[in-house]
Order: sequence, then structure tokens, then C-alpha cells
Amino acid sequence: MDAETPVLDNHMHLDPDAARGMDAVEDFVRLGGTHLLVVNKPSWHLGVESTDPEDFRSVFETTIDIVADASELLPGRAWPILGAHPGLINRLIEDRGCSPAEARECMQGVLDIAAEYVERGDALALKSGRPHYDVDDAVWDASNDVMKHAFELGADLDCVVQLHTEASEDLTEIAEWAEERGLGRQQVVKHYASGRLAGPTPSVMCKKEWLETAAENGEPFLMETDYVDDPDRPGAVMGPKTVPRRVRWLREKGYDDAIETAHVETPKRVYGIDTRGTLG
Repeated sequence: MDAETPVLDNHMHLDPDAARGMDAVEDFVRLGGTHLLVVNKPSWHLGVESTDPEDFRSVFETTIDIVADASELLPGRAWPILGAHPGLINRLIEDRGCSPAEARECMQGVLDIAAEYVERGDALALKSGRPHYDVDDAVWDASNDVMKHAFELGADLDCVVQLHTEASEDLTEIAEWAEERGLGRQQVVKHYASGRLAGPTPSVMCKKEWLETAAENGEPFLMETDYVDDPDRPGAVMGPKTVPRRVRWLREKGYDDAIETAHVETPKRVYGIDTRGTLG
């Protein structure tokens, strides 16, 4: 790998206690990785089972701390992305006895707190979305309301909202919801995207066929592993070495422009971050 080539994993989770943590970061660096966007783990994985949004601050503080540790190891740096995993709505309803409306209010409150960290400059972006599995209409509608609230916050803060949603190659409606609230569709990032997506900016999972599709399209895209840092699933979803390995593969295939797009141009355009300028 060229030492001057930034290599960004756009969606990774890190656990400071229960899993590999900094060992995963070291694996990423060893293969040529330089920059990370670290998304807070689902709150229940960090021991928070609450209906009080204030209790979620510990999730965010833990994420910010581990990002600081990761930045010490990286040739570039890491940034935190904070918010409410869309699966939280089912935890609140099924385990905590909330109605869909109560769950919606809790999750919107969690996003309000996450937005405080973005406003202070302690986090880069917000995380939201809706379930990728079947839910009833009331839960679906409440989840969409949570996501729309995230867009309102993103517009106020001029920050990205990174989404966890169902698999789709057309999320134009979601992009339009963001634009109606003042957030540009390029600042809506679809986590776990395939190589083709209408609407938001795709964060493409590192399957070779998906990356080749994205590279051939010539449109802005990012790359990710969705590494979950779970001791029960040590390589899931993809291991921390995957993005640098796929960058090498893209280089071998002659997709130099796509590497520049995914690791320099799109991060700058979407998040306002300078991956080349923060190397070294």
C-alpha cells in the first residue's frame, strides 16, 4: 500500500472491554488502514437497558474514549458517530414495556443528547435509521419519525446522518425526507449498502462484486466492514483487515480513481474531513 494513500473504514464498532478493541485497530493499521469512523455499539451491548435518554450518555462517552485510543494508533485518526440503533425500538417495546410512541420519544431524546456531542465537536455525525426486519405499522411509523428527527438535527448541525435500514438499491424517499428538513441527500449515508444506490450516499460493504459495481458507476461512495467487535463473533460482519485488503485489490484491478473517490473525495464532500491532510 502506498504510504500516502488514506484508507478509511466508514463503519466500525469497537468494544473497550468485552472484545478485541485496540487489537482490531492494530490489525487494521498493519494492513495499511489509516482512518476510522467508529459508530457506538448498540446501547444494550454496553449494558444500558433504560428508558431515560440521559442514561445513554455512558454509551457515547465510552465510544469517544475508545476513538481517542484508536487515534493514538492510527497513521491518520478516528472520529465517533453517535446515536440510537434502530433495533432499540424493539428492546424498548418488548423488554421495557414502552408503547411505540413512548419508544419514539425515548429514541428522539437519545438523538438530542448525541447531537450535543456533535455540536461541541466531540463527535462527527449522527446515527439513526429504521429496522431492517419486519415490524408492525405502528413500530415502522415510529421508527420513521425517529429518523426524520435525526434529519432535523443533522440539518441544524450541518452534519451527516448515517443510516441503518433495510437492504435496498433505492432509498430516494428517505433522501427526500432529509431534503425536506434541510439536510442534503449527500449528507445521508446508507450504511451496509451494495454497489448501487439511489438517494443517499452509499457506504459499500466490502464484497468484491459490490465494490466493482461502485467503482464502475463512478459515483461518490465509501467503504466499510461493519466490524462489530463481538467476542462471540470475532470476524463479524467483516474483519478489520478487510478494507485495506480491498483497497489493494482495487489497485490491482486498476481502480485508482475509485480509491481516491472512496477514501479522499467522498469523505471530504460528505463529512468535511480531510483524510490526506490528517495523515502523519
